[in-house]
Amino acid sequence: MQFMELLDNSPGMTFTVFLVLGLLIGSFVNVVTYRLPIMLDRQWQIETRHFLGLLGDPRNAEGRPFNLIRPWSHCPNCKRRIRPWEMIPVFSYVLLLGKCAGCRQRIPLRYPLVELACGLLAGLLVLIYGVGWLTLALLVFCYALFALAVIDAENQLLPDILTLPLLWLGLLLNALSPDLLGTGAADAIIGAAAAYILLGGFHYTYRVLTGKEGMAQGDFKLLAAMCAWLGWIALPFIVLISSVTGAIWGLTLVTIHGRSWLQPLAFGPFLVFAGFTVLLIGPERMAGWLG
Repeated sequence: MQFMELLDNSPGMTFTVFLVLGLLIGSFVNVVTYRLPIMLDRQWQIETRHFLGLLGDPRNAEGRPFNLIRPWSHCPNCKRRIRPWEMIPVFSYVLLLGKCAGCRQRIPLRYPLVELACGLLAGLLVLIYGVGWLTLALLVFCYALFALAVIDAENQLLPDILTLPLLWLGLLLNALSPDLLGTGAADAIIGAAAAYILLGGFHYTYRVLTGKEGMAQGDFKLLAAMCAWLGWIALPFIVLISSVTGAIWGLTLVTIHGRSWLQPLAFGPFLVFAGFTVLLIGPERMAGWLG
């Protein structure tokens, strides 16, 4: 109780504690974003081989389990096991000069950036909303979005194993405790349904008119999940912000980096960016700006 009172009376201490916790969780987010796509790909291979009646199990060459816990973290290049002191968020990256201690292969910069972003987000949310259940719920929401954004950016994949639980959790929280998020069950249900119908309608209309896939179904589920948390009022702002930022980024890649117009672009990160923007500013305040 004394520790909680200390946090309530010391914004600096509160920010620091949640920053450290966020850094640690950010390290786990990195594990999820790296391993989950591999786990899903191996599971799909197993199911495909079973469906076709083929023998063998493609989980891995050594026959060892591969999940979020096992095997121990290791360098993907030299397979050297990473020591505990080499996994301290951000600090270890700086200490190792961004390279593996064994083979000196460069460690992707996105690992410390994700950790730092998760840490700063935790500190920012606790300063805005204080120490309580609301902050805890929003951290779960935001870290799931972080993981989805990174996975989609690297693999063009938005796994159902993350989007669907996030959707149902938002609906349940707003149904069982409408005052927690300030959304309410009706707004959450309408928002989720409207989001799925909106992007689904765009997708199927585009496919009928062009014969091409304009958007993956994972984007429908991600937008529906965000609106299940934030309500229908957030929907137009998320769609607007993600569309504008996605278009700007796409044009930049085409004009400056020579990217083909036909090359697919992951839309999940732009939806997540828009969701964070609406969450931090507040959909009601954004609606007020429009009069």
